[in-house]
Amino acid sequence: MNHILSDRINNLATSQTLAMAALARELKAQGKDIISLSLGEPDFNTPDFIKEAAKRAVDENYSTYSPVDGYGELKDAICRKFKRDNELDYKPANIVVSTGAKQSLYNIAQVMLNDGDEVILPAPYWVSYFEIVKLSGGVPVEVPTSIDTDFKMTPAQLEAAITPKTKMMWFSSPCNPSGSVYNREELTALAAVLEKYPNIYVVADEIYEHINFSGTFCSIASIPGMFDKTITVNGVAKAFAMTGYRIGYIGAPEFIAKACTKIQGQVTSGANSPAQRATITAVDSDPSVLKHMVDAFHSRRDLVVGLLKEIPGVKINVPEGAFYVFPDVSSFFGKTLRGTEIKNAMDLSMYLLAEANVATVTGDAFGNPDCIRFSYATSDDILKEALKRIKDALAA
Repeated sequence: MNHILSDRINNLATSQTLAMAALARELKAQGKDIISLSLGEPDFNTPDFIKEAAKRAVDENYSTYSPVDGYGELKDAICRKFKRDNELDYKPANIVVSTGAKQSLYNIAQVMLNDGDEVILPAPYWVSYFEIVKLSGGVPVEVPTSIDTDFKMTPAQLEAAITPKTKMMWFSSPCNPSGSVYNREELTALAAVLEKYPNIYVVADEIYEHINFSGTFCSIASIPGMFDKTITVNGVAKAFAMTGYRIGYIGAPEFIAKACTKIQGQVTSGANSPAQRATITAVDSDPSVLKHMVDAFHSRRDLVVGLLKEIPGVKINVPEGAFYVFPDVSSFFGKTLRGTEIKNAMDLSMYLLAEANVATVTGDAFGNPDCIRFSYATSDDILKEALKRIKDALAA
């Protein structure tokens, strides 16, 4: 029946992270003991003080349509957060609240890209960047990085990727899937390249900002010369364990914010009302309330990296943020494991699902075909069991 559907949907790839998570659930339903390390979702509950704010919002009858771009009180709170955490002086007119950071990204692509406009994506990149850009008529331009450089793009690579058709650069820091965090010096060097191209805009996805073990965080919009050409994307899903609340937001030049509000008004209108009220409480809270979660992720990172280093053939760096590891597994390509030929990362990921009952995600989905992604947003005991299974399966 594909001939009845639009070319747009037929040419759209399915999210590999969601597809693997669905497959893992299906196998679990069949009675298989599957450990899923495929989805990027904190295993913590939303903090009680935020849940109380959501309950108050329901009791106070926040049950009607909200303003398309978000409640004024929430936009004020987001401005305070940007100033406190990022040294960014956004005004309410620069803020748009959306149904998750993914919608924020889609809005940006829709209002910024014309057919044929190129978007530079340092690879690995979050799985949806590539398809969102394509869906909006843009042309993704992948800039490959490697584990040897902690998966960070250099200024020389950025310069080499720029053409007369370049319209934007999208990146995340801390990065999903690699966990890499760009420091101020590295961002300043990239900004020095972009300074020569005033018509290139940057999307800085900072959704993992607070899950950061480096001790510092820098927003590229805070680098001199970058504020007016950067769209900062953030939200409460990851750091505050509020994935189901579906609240994301941007800080952007006012003309871009207005355009995003315009398109959102025709697609979803305003985001969930009680969730917005709860988000006011979240973003107004001091980041120290997240310490117990961040400390747990830090400890789990050390655990997983240590266990992966014990597996021959697996190459691993030490990610500085988020809750993923992205090991290079290319040494297994071309080998046969228990009768299964491993041609690429997808084959290895499917082998681990079948042989070890552990769900991971192929690096192809993130623009790096030599790697696979593990999420360590689960308990130590589950991680130890998963890595034991993987080690045994790869020992073949």
